[in-house]
Amino acid sequence: MQADSEPVIISDGTALEDFDVRPYFDGAGAVLAGTANVIMQLALAPVGYGVIESKVESGQVMRHPFKRARTTFTYLSVAMLGTDEDRDAYREAVNGSHRAVRSDAAGPVKYNAFDPALQLWVAACLYYGTVDIVERLHGPLPEAQADALYRFGARFGTTLQVRPEMWPTDRAAFAAYWDETLATLSIDEPVRQYLHALMTDRHLPRLLRSPRFTAWVTTGFLPQPFRDQMGLTWSDADQRRFDTFLRRTGAVLRRLPLPLRNVPFNVLLRDMRRRRRVGRPLV
Repeated sequence: MQADSEPVIISDGTALEDFDVRPYFDGAGAVLAGTANVIMQLALAPVGYGVIESKVESGQVMRHPFKRARTTFTYLSVAMLGTDEDRDAYREAVNGSHRAVRSDAAGPVKYNAFDPALQLWVAACLYYGTVDIVERLHGPLPEAQADALYRFGARFGTTLQVRPEMWPTDRAAFAAYWDETLATLSIDEPVRQYLHALMTDRHLPRLLRSPRFTAWVTTGFLPQPFRDQMGLTWSDADQRRFDTFLRRTGAVLRRLPLPLRNVPFNVLLRDMRRRRRVGRPLV
């Protein structure tokens, strides 16, 4: 990928900076697929242990589920919908939290939240999930749109420490990177227990839990290698019901005005800007 200072032209002649990502950002789809994406990210052992061993108490989802959700979805909003100024401000805020996320000498896995290689995997999962949601809800993307969304998706990583040249050059290179990394993944038992708690809503207040539905939807969004790592079963009947559910959900979403489809991303972006104006913490 070219340096950020150089203009990038996508296949239909549009400058990448003019690419409108909003039609590919369904908030409802992101909420449905969010836990599955977390499982994919944490399947890389240093990322998984970095999360479950984190000393940043305010960012622990089991203790502060709504704050953690706000922080995560705001990051996605800023990365994909925000200005360069928004991204710079949020990078600084996230970096403040990440400084404490590093392994101890005696820990089972070495990690550092500033490691761009680990951030690249997280960004790859976020991009993979974005495309997966779009195509499951609305059908396959035309090649030009798929290429444009891929190149724009580098922002999932470059908003933090991933260097632009680290993002695979095209979708074929990304597929090779994905398959190579997939072969190295391993969900250890402590991480698996943490993820099972997430996908059965144990971090939420009792009145908001829907463990059977959350577990089913999460399993549906997971590629088979991740289901295997988690010990999850999925039948042909499950797949038919899941496809029908997403097809009907997509039909409803396509009838909504774009600002409603973009909720909560657009709302959280405005909230981040308001917090910045009044001097409140961003994360």
